[in-house]
Amino acid sequence: MNILVAHNYYQQIGGEEQVFLAECNLLESYGHSVYRYILNNDQIETTPPLELLGKTIWNWDVYQEMRSLIRQQNIQIVHFHNTFPLISPSAYYAAKAEGASVVQTFHNYRLLCPNALFLRDGKVCEDCLGKVIPWQGIQHNCYRGSKSASAAVVTMLTTHRLLQTWNRQVNAYIALTDFARDKFIQGGLPVGKVFVKPNFVDPDPGIGEGKGGYALFVGRLSVEKGIDVLLEAWAQLSTKIPLKIVGDGSLASEVNRATQQLRGIEWLGRRPMDEVYKLMQNAQFLIFPSKWYEGLPRTLIESFACGTPVIAANLGAMSSFVTPYETGLHFQLGKADDLVTQVEWAIAHPEQILQMRQNARTEFEIKYTSSESYQQLIKIYEKACIQ
Repeated sequence: MNILVAHNYYQQIGGEEQVFLAECNLLESYGHSVYRYILNNDQIETTPPLELLGKTIWNWDVYQEMRSLIRQQNIQIVHFHNTFPLISPSAYYAAKAEGASVVQTFHNYRLLCPNALFLRDGKVCEDCLGKVIPWQGIQHNCYRGSKSASAAVVTMLTTHRLLQTWNRQVNAYIALTDFARDKFIQGGLPVGKVFVKPNFVDPDPGIGEGKGGYALFVGRLSVEKGIDVLLEAWAQLSTKIPLKIVGDGSLASEVNRATQQLRGIEWLGRRPMDEVYKLMQNAQFLIFPSKWYEGLPRTLIESFACGTPVIAANLGAMSSFVTPYETGLHFQLGKADDLVTQVEWAIAHPEQILQMRQNARTEFEIKYTSSESYQQLIKIYEKACIQ
């Protein structure tokens, strides 16, 4: 099968880029011809605002390039990861014009929410869910804290809702969890077009022993990731179990300040994946305090692959991913005191945590391997071709 996989890179490389690359490599390993179409958000800095608005709604250059590439390479499937803002929905029309089937993976909630997170002022917000014109995104400056930038996103969403782009130009959507699928259907997408396929991890890092005697956080240091909750909890926990933090982001200065005030916190910054895997394998458990619904972070799957239980906020994807007292624990969203309670329980029950390690690893082997992901992806492609 000839497959074109398209992705609009973010300025800060993250999980979506990892999934994009991993899925391309996976398809090639099974003998498919994979062509990559990539744009990068670094171009935004040199693009005048009005021109950027136009491209966000409909990028004629991408439309022409995409049609030409599909025609030349006899592409059968065009699989999109992120199209915002430079690839634009015009790429869907290009694919359909050339007779290719269109698949779109949802890594966030951009189609339903201008800031893509269902998060405002540090709390879950669904004000724009189901609205043809998500005007409240402009009212609250939801995208990048800017009214003009928010207006650009809302204009793009409204234009393509009125054109029925999301219903007519895409053959199949991939949601990463049942929770996400339900949200997109609630937002108006056709039930029969939204399928669930989680992310995967390959190569398999292997199970660890968890004997490092520390808790671990891996991720972006930003508001939506619940860094404030993490640090507040460790103000009470630092003498009971050390915390290692891997990652970087806008709240790096606050994390650095916490390391100076609390002896039990160590900030390691960005680390190569082989080091991250070793840290996961040796961690007693992973902490995941995110404040937004999430898609399905690779960090969670990587933790299970390493046999490391997860203590996560009871919200969105995390609610179904972690089974309490089997593969990890839940704490109340945004409640540092409850996170403290769950960590203290984990410390006091080493035998149960040991069993959770095996359960987490088993969950990975059943649901999140490359072979399982490939089988699911091909079935979705087949369904897309007959939509």
